[in-house]
Amino acid sequence: MKPTIKDVAKLADVSFKTVSRVINNEGSVGKELQDRVWKAVKQLNYRPNLSARGLRGAASSIGFIYDNPNSNYVISMQKGILDECREQGYELVIHPCDATSPKLVQEVLEMIDRSRVGGLVLTPPISENAEVLAAVTERKVKIVRIVSGSSAPDNKSPCIYIDDRNAAYAITDHLIKLGHTDIAFLGGDEEHQSSGERKAGYQAALQDNGIKYNAKRFIPGSYSFESGVERTRKLLTGRGANPTAIFACNDEIAAGTLFAARIEGIDVPRELSIAGFENSPFSRQAWPNLTTAAQPTSTIAQKAASLLVKSLRASKKVESEGFYPELIVRESSCPPPK
Repeated sequence: MKPTIKDVAKLADVSFKTVSRVINNEGSVGKELQDRVWKAVKQLNYRPNLSARGLRGAASSIGFIYDNPNSNYVISMQKGILDECREQGYELVIHPCDATSPKLVQEVLEMIDRSRVGGLVLTPPISENAEVLAAVTERKVKIVRIVSGSSAPDNKSPCIYIDDRNAAYAITDHLIKLGHTDIAFLGGDEEHQSSGERKAGYQAALQDNGIKYNAKRFIPGSYSFESGVERTRKLLTGRGANPTAIFACNDEIAAGTLFAARIEGIDVPRELSIAGFENSPFSRQAWPNLTTAAQPTSTIAQKAASLLVKSLRASKKVESEGFYPELIVRESSCPPPK
């Protein structure tokens, strides 16, 4: 027999009206009582009637808004958020969109009105779009942002910040410690703050190791396999000496770099070391396996959803949290040829 709201009230030693207020985030219940109610909810594995909650105007769903061409990234994000939604008794509304569209703000607001979501998980680059954030905040919709940075960018809303800069520093420093001094950097889409953060980490590592930054070794582009192939072929067939290492802004670009190196007859890693970023399936399916930085996308997304649920239920501010990608050394990097 499924537990009822009265079972929760009895276990928490409160009235069923108090349980209803807590579950519906009415904000009139103290933290101590809220904690007791949620503990009882979890212990009994109680699942509120979402449709009934919707009729009362309470939020029964949260939204996931994204614009990312990497299907592995999206699937991993979706899984993390969905796992948390199932655990907490929420429905998930998924909405892909074009971050470069001039109607982006209007589209996001229409999605909110149509779906009646109580809150949103926003991913880059939408999570870094000031106009979207201002419009959503004005609607008084709770949000949690996933952003790139070594700390939260502000205190306007909770976020999960990912320290891309220091992770990129660690990757570049690893290549330098192997003996590489000519390291090219293949950037990601400029509208993604992560691309700038990772480039900054690359530049800082060069500087700290006494290596002059060479602007010709920075090749801008997009977060895609095809972009990695195209840029690497131009880089390796251009005039002058080839770099001995390439740091790609994500694993998909790095996989493209590896493919291009094979086309050009360049041995990896003996003639060219390659490193990526994110520890996506690309890094593990490529051969040789790619040196990279571990970024647990699914875990990050689940934590973002958890913060959003807390924000929906809490009577006080929810603090931001950070993730720190760690260097993973694999077969694609070794000392440069002598």
